[in-house]
Amino acid sequence: MRKSIVVLLVGIISFSAQAQQPEFDKLEMLFAQKNYKTVYRKSNQLLDNPSYDYSMLPTYYKSMSMLQLAQNDLWLKRHSESINEALELFLKVKNSPNGEKIFNAHMYELSWIKSDLMSWASDLKRSGNNKAFTEIQAALIKMFKGIPEMDMNEVQDTKDPIVIDVEEVEESSGGAASRSKIVANAQKYLGTPYVWAGSSPSGFDCSGFTSYVMKDFGKELSRRSEDQYNEGKKVKEKNVQKGDLVFFSNGSGISHVGIVVSEKGQPIVMIHASSSKGVIITNIESSEYWMKRLHGFATYVN
Repeated sequence: MRKSIVVLLVGIISFSAQAQQPEFDKLEMLFAQKNYKTVYRKSNQLLDNPSYDYSMLPTYYKSMSMLQLAQNDLWLKRHSESINEALELFLKVKNSPNGEKIFNAHMYELSWIKSDLMSWASDLKRSGNNKAFTEIQAALIKMFKGIPEMDMNEVQDTKDPIVIDVEEVEESSGGAASRSKIVANAQKYLGTPYVWAGSSPSGFDCSGFTSYVMKDFGKELSRRSEDQYNEGKKVKEKNVQKGDLVFFSNGSGISHVGIVVSEKGQPIVMIHASSSKGVIITNIESSEYWMKRLHGFATYVN
């Protein structure tokens, strides 16, 4: 009995210590700032130091940073086994005695990486890289099997979706009418499920949704979100208005795109194909997840 109590106390003290360790706090901060190379380097240093063997957090952050870095083509070429290694490390943490506690304390980051990997898988499938797509898809299944669905990345607008009066649109003129029509057209697909590399009303991914909606207005957008950003006319945040596109970055490039549905000068709200809920409306400015990843704006409306 006494031995069991001692073991329990050691476990509690160890987990408490890892939560208060400045080195671990630094890893968390650097990861939130998207300094993935630094997280990778520092987590390796901690893993080489026996003083930190009591904690799985260096292993966790090494895995998470590798999964982000692997989305960069150049990095992946130099570290061809990084996906398999990252998956092995992730499962090591997941199956450890404190794995559930670690995951519960880092649900925000897990939601972050899951969304990024799903977006990456969509790009791979769309580009015809079926081997890599299958590898990422299999990794996702193994990583998140048994972990409850995480929706922290989606903060839906609490107000009713904006409904456009078609007759009012027809009476408008020029760009304003086009913008209202784009929003009204996009809202027809609310609730459409998310599908990797999907580009039709049966299922969309993020860039598949924007390209499908804009095509109805004679705008042929590239299928990758990064290309949509590079090829669009850049817009300053203060000038953003409905019908413009909003882009997000995971630190390794553009990873998500949506269509702005709010008026100029109002809190920025978008409609987009969410990896967890399909096509929804999200208030960007009330979401810590999206605000941290906001990259820029572009327009295809004259």
